[in-house]
Amino acid sequence: AGIFAHGRVAAAPSLQRQRRSMSDTKNPDVSSVSSVGFRLSRSGRFSGETDPLMEQFNASIGYDKRMWKQDITGSIAYASALGRTGLLTAEEVAKLHEGLKAVGEEWEKGTFELKAGDEDIHTANERRLTELVGSVGGKLHTGRSRNDQVVTDVRLWMRDEIKSLKGHLKSLVRTAVERAEAEQDLIMPGYTHLQRAQPIRWSHWLLCYAWQWKRDVERLEEMEKRVNLCPLGVGALSGHPFGIDRHALAADLGFDGIVMNSLDAVGDREFILEFLWFSSCTMIHMSRLAEDLILYSSAEFGFVGLADAYSTGSSLMPQKKNPDALELLRGKSGRVIGQTVGLMVTVKGTPSTYNKDLQEDKEPLFDAADTLRACVQIADGVLATLTPNGAKMQAALDLPMLATDLSDHLVRKGVPFREAHHVAGAVVKAAEDRGCTLDKLTGDDL
Repeated sequence: AGIFAHGRVAAAPSLQRQRRSMSDTKNPDVSSVSSVGFRLSRSGRFSGETDPLMEQFNASIGYDKRMWKQDITGSIAYASALGRTGLLTAEEVAKLHEGLKAVGEEWEKGTFELKAGDEDIHTANERRLTELVGSVGGKLHTGRSRNDQVVTDVRLWMRDEIKSLKGHLKSLVRTAVERAEAEQDLIMPGYTHLQRAQPIRWSHWLLCYAWQWKRDVERLEEMEKRVNLCPLGVGALSGHPFGIDRHALAADLGFDGIVMNSLDAVGDREFILEFLWFSSCTMIHMSRLAEDLILYSSAEFGFVGLADAYSTGSSLMPQKKNPDALELLRGKSGRVIGQTVGLMVTVKGTPSTYNKDLQEDKEPLFDAADTLRACVQIADGVLATLTPNGAKMQAALDLPMLATDLSDHLVRKGVPFREAHHVAGAVVKAAEDRGCTLDKLTGDDL
């Protein structure tokens, strides 16, 4: 899994020469079957041509190419595993490793050329590998199906994404905690039903969300255990015909273990649904934060001022300063929730093991992950740069917010709570009837 940890891998001179020669002549060592991309999945079973519209409809290369690194990482480990079974010689394994690293270098440099027939990232990489190393490239897929290959790629990709997201969420928690510690003397109204309820500390409001984000991090950490299991080596559904060592393969890829049941290994998308549910839950937290701050930053409240870096103006009204960053946080929550519900509906109708419906898992996954990653960083920026207005918060406090304290005082004097609650409410009503504040009521009034 650390193949690319040290930067770009230089192509061997022999491969560089081979690349140059391919621009002029067809490599005679390339299998005519495995060099035509899309036909890799059709083999000799089909004699008719594929409808070009069907090729486009069937292809996933437009979005799954982002897993190029994971696909190459998995293939390098799989080549080693085939070598351990004796199906490949040491020389063949080395040649496949060299070729796969060269393909990875092309992706890294942005020089990889997609061709007609590259249905998905797997066929694209194998096609290019075979162009570079010849017919030995056709041995790489021995005993492997795209069913176990793709789900391995997704798990590897998600493992990296989870690590990245945890870092961003922890940064957001840190920002909230540091602000809360520095600004704990600010007192503001607390609200229920969007009505003033009781005085609270500004820091208490900040930590309300910090605790929610902490739970989000914990969910990621729990989920990571279920994501980091290796499905590779189960074939299409019924296991590997050549006795590949799945535990050694899993260890090579940095997995904690293997998916035990081969049918479950290729058909399970629960780990993606769990990630999408986590993303939806986290985006709900983002949306509620955004809604609070949209209100608090309005002229009617004025509790906070948003930094210019996260605000926009109006194309017509020059005085406007709109909380667009927050409105987009709120709006994008619906997008992520929609992706979650959509894939749940897709998966729920599929029979066991792999079905082509499951190709529809990656677009919602990638979109939700990209959206969430951006939203967490934007929320961190908004929270780090906003300016609280203590005077506005103080001015919004009023005496009726202490009515509960009055009932608590009576309770301490021995009055039953229900009676104390009734009395405190009557005092508030009396002040309203007289058009005065609670502190203006006389002893006789009380």
